[in-house]
Amino acid sequence: MFKIDPTANRINPLEVKRFTDLGFTERKHLQEWLENYPQALTQGDGDELLIIQKEFDGFDDTRERLDLLAIDKDGNLVIIENKLDDSGRDVVWQALKYASYCANLKKQQVVEIFQRYLNQKAQNEGSAPADAESVLLEFLQADDLPSVQLNTLKSQRLILVAAHYRKEVTNTVLWLSQFGVNCQCFKVTPFQAGAELFLNVEQIIPTPEASDFMIGMMAKEAEEKSASNEQRQSHRLRLAFWEQALEAFSQSSCSLYNNISPGKDHWLAAGSGLSGMTFNVIFGKSEVRVEFSMARAQPEANRFVFDHLAAQKEQIEADFDGALVWLPLPDRKACRIQFGKPVDGYDKTNWPEMIYWLIEHMTRLEKALSGPLEKIKQELKNKNLNLESANSSKELLKNP
Repeated sequence: MFKIDPTANRINPLEVKRFTDLGFTERKHLQEWLENYPQALTQGDGDELLIIQKEFDGFDDTRERLDLLAIDKDGNLVIIENKLDDSGRDVVWQALKYASYCANLKKQQVVEIFQRYLNQKAQNEGSAPADAESVLLEFLQADDLPSVQLNTLKSQRLILVAAHYRKEVTNTVLWLSQFGVNCQCFKVTPFQAGAELFLNVEQIIPTPEASDFMIGMMAKEAEEKSASNEQRQSHRLRLAFWEQALEAFSQSSCSLYNNISPGKDHWLAAGSGLSGMTFNVIFGKSEVRVEFSMARAQPEANRFVFDHLAAQKEQIEADFDGALVWLPLPDRKACRIQFGKPVDGYDKTNWPEMIYWLIEHMTRLEKALSGPLEKIKQELKNKNLNLESANSSKELLKNP
């Protein structure tokens, strides 16, 4: 750090000092400075702190004291631990203990702690104490205490302050950040230039540039965990549903799925006698569906079969006893014919009715398509269709 001399148009280096060399102590000086100007430990306009207690020892069954207790604009308690020239080896452990103690504080207890702090401060200054609840509501910009989110689960923050950090401390803090523990390290350095003293306060973990990145990464990780948990839950539900459904299919007249095992996908497929073309039953969160899927690797083959079935649409729907949804899907390789029903699929009480519906409608769909598919299969055989030929289906359609 340098001091600017505008008259001489020069910069002069400031002398780095140790707190102890200057006669400063942790409680009498550093703690006092931060208590009266906590914004030295904030980054940005909206990141404010309100000190609500110092030398707090209100923990059951322990005589330990945390240096400063604050609250931020989001209603999170902030544990501030000061270590002057050297962080020591155990500062993270101390801060974590204090955070665990504070995690149990209820909203009214926080207000009472703050009120005791204000009372003591007013007594020292010889003035009337402010009302803790009013000050707190004004700071949080809230109308009343019941509406305030205060010291919620896993919301506690840690701030460590020291002139020098040992490697075991910084490594531990960085490791804790991976688990969503909000811990900041501030490096405080005193400087001297003649009779003038200066204090530099610098956040070193996480760096200001990395803070937004880390917050974004933690949010992304939380989103991924949520999605992963939801996926596992979906897999368990599907497996349970298909186990029940296949048991019911095995006792019905529909034999399509007799040799099919339950899985974690939202669908089960059974062969139709045509390669790559299957009868599918679908179990979704908001729908159950039966379908005939034409999904060979060659789109012209799928379209050939679809067009031949579509030419018999009226008779097929009459045999099915209902209007089907015909999906040529020209922008995709596959084609599909389907029939569905909206349901609350994840409500297990609906499963017996859903399974009955799937069996009934798959039985009807297989029956309606079995005759036309047998004829198409014979046509393919008679025409000796080369499905890997790009022009095969076009030639067949020109010369049926």
